[in-house]
Amino acid sequence: MRRTSIRLIALLAACLLLCGCDSVRKPQNEGLGEPVSSMELEYAHEFRVDYYRDGYKGITLGDGSRFLVIPEGGETPEGVDPDIALIHQPLDHIYLAATAAMCLFDGLGRVDAVRLSGTKEDGWYIDSAKEAMASGDMRYAGKYSEPDYELILDGQCDLAVESTMIGHASEVKEKLEELGIPVLIDQASHERHPLGRTEWIKLYGALLNEEEKAEALFEQQAAYFEEAAAGKATGKTVAFFYISSAGNAVVRKSTDYVSKMIELAGGTYVFKDLGDPETATSTVKLEMETFFAAAKDADVVIYNSAINGQVDSMAQLLEISPLLAEFRAVQTGNVWCTSQNMYQQTLQIGQMTKEFRAVFTTTDPDSLELTYLYRLK
Repeated sequence: MRRTSIRLIALLAACLLLCGCDSVRKPQNEGLGEPVSSMELEYAHEFRVDYYRDGYKGITLGDGSRFLVIPEGGETPEGVDPDIALIHQPLDHIYLAATAAMCLFDGLGRVDAVRLSGTKEDGWYIDSAKEAMASGDMRYAGKYSEPDYELILDGQCDLAVESTMIGHASEVKEKLEELGIPVLIDQASHERHPLGRTEWIKLYGALLNEEEKAEALFEQQAAYFEEAAAGKATGKTVAFFYISSAGNAVVRKSTDYVSKMIELAGGTYVFKDLGDPETATSTVKLEMETFFAAAKDADVVIYNSAINGQVDSMAQLLEISPLLAEFRAVQTGNVWCTSQNMYQQTLQIGQMTKEFRAVFTTTDPDSLELTYLYRLK
C-alpha cells in the first residue's frame, strides 16, 4: 500500500510539472499523423517518446529539441518539420560525451553501440566501458568541448549524446550538426526527482529498441527506492560534502538529487535552503567557518570522495581537514565515504537510496555490506 501511495504521489507531481512543459507534452509534426501511443513515465518529465506506425518514434526533450527516430530500412516521411533532427536506426556508432549515461547503455547490454567516448579509459569506473576502450572497440574522441571531428566522421558517428555542459560550447553542437550528426543533449540532471534520472534509461531503450529491458531495469530501481522511502524519518542529521584543494567545503545544494535521496531515505540534510534552485549547478562552496557551524553536530557525515580522490581512513580524512576532528560524527565513528563510481551509476539510484537508509538506521555498521558507501575507521 505504501509503495502504491508513493507512486501515486510521484505521478501527480509529474503531471503538475508537465503542465508547465508544453514542449515535452505536445506530440510533434513528423508527417506521420497522430501517434498510436506514448511512453508511460512515472518520475521523469524532461523527455517524451511518442510511438507512430511502422516503428517510427518521436522524441521531445525539455529544452524543446525534437527528434524523429527512423527504423532500419525506413524512409524519411514527407512533411517533417525542418527543426526535427532525424536519427536513423540501427544506432551502433554513438559518440557519448554524457558520462553519466554510460551506465544506462551498460545496463541495457548495449555498450557496443557506443564507439566513441568523451571520457578516457582511466576515467571510467564501468568495467564494460573500460574493456571496450582497452580492446579498441571504443575510442577516445575528445571531451565534449574539444571533440576530434575527423575521428568522429571517420567513425561513421550516427548520434552524439552530450551532457548539458555542451551549453558552454555551443559551437561544438553547431559544428556536429553541420557535419550531419544529430546531437541529443541528455537532460537527466534537470529532473526534479532522483528516480527521474534513472528513468532516462527508457529513452535510451527507445533509441536502441530495448524498451522492455529498460522498463524492467527501471522497475527494479523503483522498488529499491520505494522500499527505502517508505520508512519513517530516522531523526538523523546528515552532512554530505568534500573539501576542495583551496580549503573550502563543497556541499550539495538543498534541492540537489543527492540531498533529496538523503531526505527520502529518512535523513535530515543539515544544509537548509542552500543554493539557488533555478541554477543548473549542484554544489555550493562554503567557507570553513560557515560550514563548521552548520555541520559540526551532524549525526552522520558522508564524505564525497568520488570527486577529489578516494579516502581510505579517518586519519587520511583528518589530514585533509584537521577541523573535522571536532565533528560529532567523527568522534562517534559515524563517518562514511562514497565510492569512486557513484556518479557513473545513475541506474543504481534506488540501490544508493537504500544504502543511505541502511546507514541511517543500522545499530551494527560493521555488518553492512554496501556497494556505494563505506565506513571510515
